[in-house]
Amino acid sequence: MVKKRDEGPSGFVVVDKETEWTSHDVVAKARGVFSTRKIGHSGTLDPGATGVLVLGVGRGTRLLRFITELEKTYVAEAVLGVETDSLDADGEVTVRHDMSGVTIDDVRRVASQFVGNIEQIPPMVSAVKIDGKRLHELAREGKTVERKPRPVTVHELTIDPTFVETPQDGPDVFRFTTRCGSGTYIRTIAADIGAALGGGAHIRYLRRTAIGRHTEAHASTLEKATIISLAEGLADYRSVILDDDTVARVRNGQRLSEEILTGAGPWVLLDGQGAVVAVHERVEGGKIKPAVVIPAET
Repeated sequence: MVKKRDEGPSGFVVVDKETEWTSHDVVAKARGVFSTRKIGHSGTLDPGATGVLVLGVGRGTRLLRFITELEKTYVAEAVLGVETDSLDADGEVTVRHDMSGVTIDDVRRVASQFVGNIEQIPPMVSAVKIDGKRLHELAREGKTVERKPRPVTVHELTIDPTFVETPQDGPDVFRFTTRCGSGTYIRTIAADIGAALGGGAHIRYLRRTAIGRHTEAHASTLEKATIISLAEGLADYRSVILDDDTVARVRNGQRLSEEILTGAGPWVLLDGQGAVVAVHERVEGGKIKPAVVIPAET
């Protein structure tokens, strides 16, 4: 009798990423913590940023894109009057503007332009690929290339009612909270607000406080982190409990009818014990197809 290979743990881990760690650093450390190489992350955070980073472990790696697609919430601080080549405090200062006459009410008025379905130009330090090479790789080579605007959605953008206290004669700093769709660049929001005010701005502080319902209150350092189930990780999506016969058919690739899967999707399909069987989604043309099917544990 052939012994079946132990696949190791599966699920998600909600980490509170520390500053100066890259998302890849967190994954590398997590492989040692959870004794498996099958770990990935969803929604990269810059090294200087902190906050919620969701890891997929084992079979959870196959479902990470559904975490990536969730809304995200950030708290940030932006420095008015100073532009940097990276749009954050880690970059080199490229331009300084006198924006001493700008009031917090001006900032709040201008910020309203950047709520809703808008377009952003990806920063040169982003992971977007152009001609097969990531922008941040080109930036490290000292190159700047033309980037096309990309559609993003900003659901909420709230500016604090006063400037953040800064040293005397220092530039004004405003703090803001935003809830946005996947692919939104917070650095670009700050830079665009600065430009709309007749100058520029860069981010000096950035913290992600939530990915969907996974908030900073649920996050912890890797040393204290625990693995949550696939179903708990995907709790933002509508779940449908299947009977045993349907579970078997779904695992064989059967599509479910619109009588069972109503609305826009995606849908998380569970067995009677609450374990994830599959995720189905609506694709172009309106058809419903299985996106990921999770085999039965052996």
